[in-house]
Amino acid sequence: MLTFENTKCECGHQNPVGTVLCEHCGNPLDGEEAESDAPLEMRYDGIARRSQKTNPSPIDRVWNFFSSVKIAVRLIVITLIAAMIGTIFTQENAFISFDPTTYYEERYGWIGKWYYKLGFSNTYESWWFIGLLVMIGTSLVICSLDRVLPLYRALNKQQIRKHNTFLTRQKTVYASDIEGSAENWTAAMAKELKRKHYKVHQEGDALLAEKYRFSRWGPYINHIGLIVFLLAVLLRTLPGWAMDNYVTVTEGDTVQIPETNYYVKNEKFTINYYTDAELPESLKGTARAKLYETKAVLYECEADCDDPSKQPQLKEVKRHNIIVNDPLSYKGIKAYQFGFDDTPKLKAVHPVLIDHKTGQTYGPFDLVMRNPELTYKLGPYTLELRQTYMDFALNSEGKPTTKSKEPNAPAFVFVMKGPDLAADGVPYMYFPKQTDKARFSQDLINGDLAKRFELKVPTMEGVEFAGVMTSLNIRSDRAMPYIWVGAGISMFGLLLGSYWHHRRIWLRIDGGRVTLGAHTNKNNYGMRAEVASALRGLGVVVEPKSLDNGRNKS
Repeated sequence: MLTFENTKCECGHQNPVGTVLCEHCGNPLDGEEAESDAPLEMRYDGIARRSQKTNPSPIDRVWNFFSSVKIAVRLIVITLIAAMIGTIFTQENAFISFDPTTYYEERYGWIGKWYYKLGFSNTYESWWFIGLLVMIGTSLVICSLDRVLPLYRALNKQQIRKHNTFLTRQKTVYASDIEGSAENWTAAMAKELKRKHYKVHQEGDALLAEKYRFSRWGPYINHIGLIVFLLAVLLRTLPGWAMDNYVTVTEGDTVQIPETNYYVKNEKFTINYYTDAELPESLKGTARAKLYETKAVLYECEADCDDPSKQPQLKEVKRHNIIVNDPLSYKGIKAYQFGFDDTPKLKAVHPVLIDHKTGQTYGPFDLVMRNPELTYKLGPYTLELRQTYMDFALNSEGKPTTKSKEPNAPAFVFVMKGPDLAADGVPYMYFPKQTDKARFSQDLINGDLAKRFELKVPTMEGVEFAGVMTSLNIRSDRAMPYIWVGAGISMFGLLLGSYWHHRRIWLRIDGGRVTLGAHTNKNNYGMRAEVASALRGLGVVVEPKSLDNGRNKS
């Protein structure tokens, strides 16, 4: 059943439903507010807000949910807790190469296992965390619109002559009989207030003095800054807006930077260590890097970039010697020196295929660890590469996996085709390192095929080791300027709302008696002091404390 509320004030002004104080004269309309003698609630000057509708529609209910400050605070608290949980263990994107399905459990036990399963290892890029940011942004927008529009209407429609009840129920009040002309007294008061930088509006024997109104917009400017900040953060989740990757480049090699059309080459890696004379006694005899530097070249691919069968055509665009905190920078992409690895790593092997049945040896052929060819022709036999594991291991289910992208324990799965073999070929697994061959039982895996065929590196001359490997952190963040803009706007809003306080003074004279009411959103003590000082200029000496309404001590 619909109910109708009479919102017409005794002054004759028809107010919107939900209005607490008359928009025209300020007289309380709400029953409880009208019967009370406590200072008025002056937030938005009593103007109705959409979230205060008595019969909300479904859309209004959604609006009311997001316009609630309590809901906004809860969303922020939940987001902060989630962000803190995300810092307990290292996030997945902070590692160069590792298998997250096994890493967290092996490193941190059952806690790490559930940390990964619940998705906290990828907190800041997860759908639920991004959803929380979207909800906070929505709350900021709706909270602001629900309050800034009524505030604008209230401040834009201010009336000079206010109801006596409105004046006597402010936090700062003065009432007294005066002698002489009411208009002259009002004009003299206006002159004193102007000296204090108030903007004065006078209407006969009534006036409105106001200053620092702009400070009321501070919280909403702050909200705008936060919204820009959140939008910029969300932009970083879109492809091409932000990148934080790691690449490892062996000395002399060129690798593609993921998600880009650029390639980086490690022309030379230099590392200098501290001498024992430069180290304290406790560290003497240990290898401590003093300086490590990558002479890097950045290339841009101009043709055949996405064709794996062709060599990409690269154009040099930048050279830079990368050291810690001095990255290579080009068009928003920065390559930081992250680390290095000077332990010997396999670069390539040159094995031969031995047929124990015939005694024939075929090869050698070139088998590189990174980006190997897919087919090798060895006499009457063909090896087709089907699977590569750079760091071979078995997971908890006993299935093959790779622990990293580095050739620590390389393994290759071929399909061998040729005479006396099945038409579809026979699988053959090959471990280039002799220790891995024994550790993972290569011959047992290959079964009967291992009795006849063997891939073997005849001498150490058939083994190539890579040079020092440098690790580069590749970063690109197109959203960062907007993040700084949002932060700047937010700080500007905080400054407005913190260092200036909106102050208003209303005054009217009726039958030789002046009634003055003053309001400020902050620092009532300063407000009373200014009113007392203005009255003193008219020869009226009052103590600032005596202007306190008395029903609200501040």
